[in-house]
Amino acid sequence: MLSPQISAQPGLLKGLGFWEATAINITQIVGAGVFATIPLILGYLPGQYALLAWLVAGVLIVADGMVWGELGAALPAAGGTYHYLLESFGRAKWGRLMAFLFVWQILISGPLEVGSGLVAAAQFSKTITLDFKAWDEAHSTTWEMEIQPEQKIGITVGPSRFLGLAMGLLILFLLYRKVDALGRISLIFLTAVFCIVGWVIVGGALHFDPAIAFDAEIAPEEWPPNFGMALGMGMGLAIYSYFGYYNVCYLGGEVRNPARTIPYSILASALIVVVLFSLVHLAIVGSIPWREAKNYSSNITAEFMNRLHGPWAGSLVSVLLMGSCFASAFSGMLGYSRVPFAAAQNGHFFRWFAAVHPTLHIPHRSLLLIAGMVLFWSFFNLDMIITALIATRILEQFVAQTLGLIYLRKTRPDVALPWKMWLYPLPCLVGLIGWSFLYITTGKIFMVIGAATLLLGALVFLLWSRHTEQWPFEPKAEPPAAF
Repeated sequence: MLSPQISAQPGLLKGLGFWEATAINITQIVGAGVFATIPLILGYLPGQYALLAWLVAGVLIVADGMVWGELGAALPAAGGTYHYLLESFGRAKWGRLMAFLFVWQILISGPLEVGSGLVAAAQFSKTITLDFKAWDEAHSTTWEMEIQPEQKIGITVGPSRFLGLAMGLLILFLLYRKVDALGRISLIFLTAVFCIVGWVIVGGALHFDPAIAFDAEIAPEEWPPNFGMALGMGMGLAIYSYFGYYNVCYLGGEVRNPARTIPYSILASALIVVVLFSLVHLAIVGSIPWREAKNYSSNITAEFMNRLHGPWAGSLVSVLLMGSCFASAFSGMLGYSRVPFAAAQNGHFFRWFAAVHPTLHIPHRSLLLIAGMVLFWSFFNLDMIITALIATRILEQFVAQTLGLIYLRKTRPDVALPWKMWLYPLPCLVGLIGWSFLYITTGKIFMVIGAATLLLGALVFLLWSRHTEQWPFEPKAEPPAAF
């Protein structure tokens, strides 16, 4: 039977059903991602081949969604992957290390993901009016450092970035509510997000030109020198746009009937966004030739609406996209705030963060920690955030979690599996191959950053374990007394 430490987390309110869970997943997914990455994907994959990034990445997230679904149904608890790794690899030994490394990297990658939404919102704000764009550029300062050819780390301070910062503070204010109220807010955000996506898809369908969308005339100099690497880079951007299909797993301790709610809300979210994002891509590239579209990296959707309806539509969709980013960051901050809380409850993080608010029943101190780190990343450039996010998360979350599930099935017959993935082990194999391919295509610098993050985390774990005299530095047993 399941350990009481996993199944019960006192103080948390179970207020999320299937619809609220699905809304929380989708509102995090449909933020900046699809609208910000279409021009970037076209920069790697020319013409009609750019659609492959969305479709192949879609196969990967559906396969990975089954891994999340099986683990989430079996081990529903605040913290998600933290508990999956702890239980899969053994609570007393290797599970401690894997869980610690996950918390270590999620404190970087989680806020990176949410912060990217605030960065994109700031970027979209500059296309509302030309006057605001000019004023923002006149009062903004950027510092950049090249880390490898065509990749730079940049920090920008200016009016639009402070607007993104203000949005983050407002999200923090809204998250100080009971989880059932947060679920209702997510449903409202989901409705608004579908309206934005629907406007783009319908507008694109009415003006769709197959000759533009499926332009097969690609000059030799426009073809990527290494199609496999280009596909990987494009897939990485698509995966970034899809991130969040698993968000409900971090709120597992607040879900009603998790054995059904968690897996089916994940799969529904994954399938819905793969279809929607593919349609959004076709809507835009079916109206704007791909050679032009890849140059509108600041806000391709605003340019799309300008061409269809005029400047008023471009300004309106920019405002709506900022709202979509807001909804995404809201869901992301909500989910990731539960990870330090769960780790602190089990003694794998500072105990101070295990506190639950006495009346709202939310982990408010953990929420403040994640919110602070999100606000910090909101001043960095978007492309760096996306690549760093993928590189730091793949090994310790997606790959480790998949291996953990395989190991759990073989070694933990005491853990009930109320929902099992279809066609096991095929989804696991697809996931391992896909995530490994994406990690390689992030580039040497970010591969090193990802590996170095884990090595540093392992060193911190060893120092902490030695200080607390826990595995692998357990005190030696006293020799038996002589008679």
